[in-house]
Amino acid sequence: MQRKSYAYVPGVAVLLTALLAGCTGSSDSGGGTDDSKPGEVSASATSAKPGRYRSLPEACAQVDKATLDEMLPGIEGLPDEEQREKAYEGAATETYDTDRRVGCGWKDSSADAGAHRLTLDFERVVSYDAAVSDDSSAEDVFGAKQVAADLPAPSASSAGDEPTPEGSAGASDDGSGAPSGAASDGASATASSSVTPADLQPRVLDDLGDEAFVDDALAGPTAARHRTVTVVFRTSNVVVTVEYEAQSAGPGEVPDSKEMQDTVQELAGKLVGRFGE
Repeated sequence: MQRKSYAYVPGVAVLLTALLAGCTGSSDSGGGTDDSKPGEVSASATSAKPGRYRSLPEACAQVDKATLDEMLPGIEGLPDEEQREKAYEGAATETYDTDRRVGCGWKDSSADAGAHRLTLDFERVVSYDAAVSDDSSAEDVFGAKQVAADLPAPSASSAGDEPTPEGSAGASDDGSGAPSGAASDGASATASSSVTPADLQPRVLDDLGDEAFVDDALAGPTAARHRTVTVVFRTSNVVVTVEYEAQSAGPGEVPDSKEMQDTVQELAGKLVGRFGE
C-alpha cells in the first residue's frame, strides 16, 4: 500500500512559536514592572515636612546692652573697662554642632545689686525619621522639658489668694505650721515677700511662640534666698530656654517674682522672631 506523505508547512511552526511566547513571556510593553502593592504610598509621598528653621543665630548677640543693664545691673558698675566689656559679651556655651544647638551665659555680682545670672539655650530639632516631622520631634523635646518642670495644676483660687510655695518662709521656722503673720514684726516683711500669688505660679503661657511655660523656683537658706525664673518656648522646630537667677544683696531679702517673670517673658518675646529660615 502506498503511504501518504505530509508536507511540512513552515508558517504553522512560526505561528505556534509566537503564540507560546505571548503566553509565557513577560509584559514589557507600556513601561517597567510595578512592584507596589494596591493602596501602598511611595516613600517620597510619606516624607514628613521639614522644620521651618535650618540654622541658629549667635546666642551671645541676641541680648542688647539695655536689657543686660536691667537684668544684670552689676556689670555697669564694674570699674575695669576691659572686664566690663567682656561681661557684656557673655560666654558662649560649648556645643558639638552649632547648627543644632547654641547658648550663652552672663553673670554679675555686686554689694549693692546682689548677684544675677542669665542663660540662653537654643536647640534646633531635626527628626531622623522620614515619617516624623521636625516640628513633631520639637514638640516631644518641649514636652519633656515641661514634664521635668513639674508644673502645678492651675489654681482655682483668685489672684488675691497667696498660696505659699514649698520651702518659702510662709510657715514658721519652728515647724509649727503657724502662718507667717503669727511671727514677730521683724520677720513679717521677709515672709510676705516670699509668698507667690496664684497668677505668678509656674504655668503654661498662651501668647509666646507655638507653646511655652514659665517656672519659678525659690531656694537657698533664709538668710540668702535666690530665685530662678525659667521660660521655655517652642517656635516650629526650635526650642528656646531662658533662665534668669537672682539673689538679693541684703540678708533675708527675696528677689521679686513678678518683676523677674515680667523681665524674662519680655526677653523671650523678643527672641521669638530671631531665627533665620
